[in-house]
Amino acid sequence: MENSEAYYKKMTETPVSKLIVVLGIPTTISMLITSIYNLADTYFVGTLGESAQGATGILFTLQCIIQALAFMLGHGSGTFVAKCLAEKDAKQATKYVSTAFFVGAVAGTILMAFGLIFLSPFMRLLGSTETILPYAKDYGLWVLISCPFMVCSLILNNNLRYEGKALYAMIGLGAGGLLNIFMDYIFIEHMYLGVFGAGMSTAISQIISFFILIFFYLKMAQSTISIKAMSRDITDYWNIIRVGFPSFIRQGLTSISNGVLNNLAKPFGDAAIAAISVINRFSSFIMCVGLGIGQGFQPVASFNYQAQEYTRVKKGLVFTLGFSAVLVGLLSLFGICMPTVIIRIFQKEQTVVDIGKIGLRIASIGVLFLPLSVSVNMLYQSIRKAGIASFLALLRSGLVFIPVLVLFSFLWKLDGILWAQPVSDFLSGMISLPFIFYFLFKTPNTEKKEEPEEL
Repeated sequence: MENSEAYYKKMTETPVSKLIVVLGIPTTISMLITSIYNLADTYFVGTLGESAQGATGILFTLQCIIQALAFMLGHGSGTFVAKCLAEKDAKQATKYVSTAFFVGAVAGTILMAFGLIFLSPFMRLLGSTETILPYAKDYGLWVLISCPFMVCSLILNNNLRYEGKALYAMIGLGAGGLLNIFMDYIFIEHMYLGVFGAGMSTAISQIISFFILIFFYLKMAQSTISIKAMSRDITDYWNIIRVGFPSFIRQGLTSISNGVLNNLAKPFGDAAIAAISVINRFSSFIMCVGLGIGQGFQPVASFNYQAQEYTRVKKGLVFTLGFSAVLVGLLSLFGICMPTVIIRIFQKEQTVVDIGKIGLRIASIGVLFLPLSVSVNMLYQSIRKAGIASFLALLRSGLVFIPVLVLFSFLWKLDGILWAQPVSDFLSGMISLPFIFYFLFKTPNTEKKEEPEEL
């Protein structure tokens, strides 16, 4: 286990670009593996027909709800864990991570119970048609059963990253993802369990991933997890929620907007929902690169900002913007240049292919602007500027996307629905630019050792 002095030196003296890559690449790999197993679900379920595949789009919305809760608690506590470790106070760090972990376990259990009791109306609310509903219930049953484990896994994963242990976070999530792909193949192709089997493989992999991550956290982290360490001060709970709230907005609005998207696509049939499901899964795969590098930047920004190493934070922001833009751009080329091939991998129905190939190409262009909005949003969250971070988090999935989606669907029907997200990505990126420039030019350099002014 790394002691506090060695960790402080690593975080404040290692070249920023190297540090972000060291922390960001494992995170990116773990997110890509998670995205790949979502694509695997989409692929294997796609062999069962377009209605079954539509169910994966419905459950993508539910998974966003779970992630919203987990990321709020994980990023909120992780930011304070990094702050405490910069101050060489492992006991305080333990208090924050323990509080988030047990709150997440309770909240995940409540969400599981609510979802299971109201399973059918819940799936309809998320956009399920009557033909998709049986498949959505089969899949959703297992996703909800695994909900407490999924929430706690993501809290552990995020706090491992903020402790500089991104490799262990990658192993925990990656092992679950690879296991899910293998079980999808066994349960669907050989045991003929259909969508029920796909959901069961997701639940089993999430539970196993949780136990791997809890083992790593207890063995490798400077802080630890103990129910006795939970805070008795309501201010600590508020601080975790306040700083983590941008993540809740980011993921929660993704869930809401996907629900709106599915409901607006309903009149165009199961083929439209299935096509949008494939587009969203592939776009999420590309987004993982930008998010992964951004999450590698978060602990660097949080720790160095607390240590008043402001110049390192600036350099980290510029590097993160450039590096993630290059990687996202390279992956986007596949969606831009060969959308038909990609759609056909997941669904052979010609109607789905016809809708999906158009949507995938323009969606792949839209994600090119994601590094602008994602990087600066994660920056302000990591330096505990919760108000600015919350506003930036509102943009892509809510403040911009939902009005554009409703307007475009009214004006141009299905074509408008397909164009809404790329246009929102572009607008969100442009709105984020002034916040990038403000931080770079208004934040004092390290040698001044003073807090920069608030926006």
